[in-house]
Amino acid sequence: MNLLFFSSSFCDPCIQTRGVLKQVAMLLPDVKIAELDVARDTAEAEKAGIRSTPTIVIAAEDGTEVFRAEGVPTVNQVLVALAKAV
Repeated sequence: MNLLFFSSSFCDPCIQTRGVLKQVAMLLPDVKIAELDVARDTAEAEKAGIRSTPTIVIAAEDGTEVFRAEGVPTVNQVLVALAKAV
């Protein structure tokens, strides 16, 4: 499964989201987390339909989106979404 974290350099909530994802990574070290800057990775952000930052998108192995959170998610929200992606 893939976890994409869309952020921007001027986004204060993105700092909080990084902390949440750091906790998730400690609990689930096999999860691949990719942070994409919407200003630098514009094509990927447009393809994913990103309207605000932070946004987290979790996709199953086949690419099907199973979770999307705009704003700062909780650790529990991310863990439940990752479980659904399995």
